[in-house]
Amino acid sequence: MDAPELLHALRQLHAERSAAVREEWNRSLPLADYVVDRWQRARDLGFGEGASIYDSSLVFGDVRVGAGTWVGPFTVLDGTGGLTIGRTCSISAGVQIYTHDSVRWALSGGVAEYERRPVEIGDHCYIGPMTLVAMGVTIGRHCLIGANSIVNKDLPDNSIAFGSTCRIVGRVVVGSDGSVALEYDT
Repeated sequence: MDAPELLHALRQLHAERSAAVREEWNRSLPLADYVVDRWQRARDLGFGEGASIYDSSLVFGDVRVGAGTWVGPFTVLDGTGGLTIGRTCSISAGVQIYTHDSVRWALSGGVAEYERRPVEIGDHCYIGPMTLVAMGVTIGRHCLIGANSIVNKDLPDNSIAFGSTCRIVGRVVVGSDGSVALEYDT
């Protein structure tokens, strides 16, 4: 198949998949998301059962993701220092999670080594869009992190936190029946 034929086939595939997805889900996506199965990609990466990750997500190093976790589009999962994300988490669009930094390397003119420390995110967490999680951070279970936050310190279980830099503003209360209440500090 020559280049014009390939281009025509890709355009036809895009049109067909676009129409089907728009009909079923009322959404329009980039071509890659019509072609790449995000659940298969998660399986290929060794993520837990039912996890999914968009094709536009970058994955580096040792990244472990639990069952049922959704990793949104345009995310960065840096596992070069070790990254663990628990079960049924929502990692929103544009989230960047880093387990290394090159600050001392750059400032030393390349003499110092990159620093690496693992990041752990507990089960059942929501990480809001465009949030940055810095190396060495542990986020407990049932945490809600607001959009556009910079998380540079550990957060205990059931925290509601947001901001740049992130601070705790309340707690998540999960009932025995699965109900969820968000209690904000006054």
